[in-house]
Amino acid sequence: MSKIFDAIIVGGGIIGSSCAMHLAESDLSVLLIEAKEIGSGTSAAGMGHIVVLDDSEEQFVLSSYSRKLWKELSCKLPEDVQWKQFGTIWVAADDEEMQIVKEKHAFYTERGIKTEVLDKKALAEAEPNLREDLVGGLLVCDDAVIYPQCASLYFANRAKENNGSVLINSKVKEINTDGTVLLGDGRKFSGGIIVNAAGCDSVDLSKNCGVFKRKGHLVVTDSYPGLIRHQVIELGYLKSAHVITSDSVAFNIQPRISGKMLIGSSRQSNADDSRIDHVVLAKMLDRAFDYIPRLRHIWAVRTWCGFRPATPDKLPLIGPSPDSEKIWFATGHEGLGITTSTGTGRLLADMVLGKQPEIPCEPYLPNRCAVGDSSDAQ
Repeated sequence: MSKIFDAIIVGGGIIGSSCAMHLAESDLSVLLIEAKEIGSGTSAAGMGHIVVLDDSEEQFVLSSYSRKLWKELSCKLPEDVQWKQFGTIWVAADDEEMQIVKEKHAFYTERGIKTEVLDKKALAEAEPNLREDLVGGLLVCDDAVIYPQCASLYFANRAKENNGSVLINSKVKEINTDGTVLLGDGRKFSGGIIVNAAGCDSVDLSKNCGVFKRKGHLVVTDSYPGLIRHQVIELGYLKSAHVITSDSVAFNIQPRISGKMLIGSSRQSNADDSRIDHVVLAKMLDRAFDYIPRLRHIWAVRTWCGFRPATPDKLPLIGPSPDSEKIWFATGHEGLGITTSTGTGRLLADMVLGKQPEIPCEPYLPNRCAVGDSSDAQ
């Protein structure tokens, strides 16, 4: 071993890259290690939605804080990140869901998030290709979309510009409590702290961290500019996100600057096979066709699946291990990691530096879970 870094981040997805950027910008010496290419894992398989969610108060706080940081950063993002504030429409299929729309509107308004309640007519004007019997929706005005892999690379490059180091195509085999990481090729690096930001692979390096995989499918269409103008999601999406013990699907569609569209979403918790599950995919697409019948007649250009790192309470692990001051975590963000990457990086950097974070860190601390430091701690 030669140089001892202040911090080593294991995992070069959007979470790890954001942590590297924020730590490097705080004048710490940082090494970011990625097993493949930057942003090539879960980040590359995600939709890239920058969204405020109110599934819980803790989720709202982190997602709204993170979206604020994204907006502050947006003027600096390169063109390939494809930042665009399309806004999100949560669609109500009946009067019961319309009541949920009104409750969400009140919740967001009280907390300073700009939203608009859309009645049946306003929804049809905003998204004319939705089926006609939908009763309304909620427009969350400032939600945005990005291209996650390019955003990950931007964060990693920002770290390098601040004297950070980035090591790709280098798989970490062990994270050890003496502040070292061992690579599969035998190389060893030492840091003041080691941040496990390895996403779905976090559990391979810290066996008791409580992170598990949730498989998801996505479809990208050919270019159809204007067919969809906002990110459009059924209110049942949140119900499907809660399902842990069985498969679930929900309607979720996102426009891209190119005119292409991403169609989701599905969740499978006990699926380790990385191949496409055509039964689940068909259910997911049928759900999308139900909301937008025209989708049946357009061309898809690619279908793929990936894995999201999840936790039992649906909140990420951010902060030090309860068992070792050398080991830290930034993982378990499930389907909200693209949004909360900025907030996670800032929150972790503040904690490392002993600064008072802008939001409470307690709900995300790993000591709420059974967290082990390493698969082969020394």
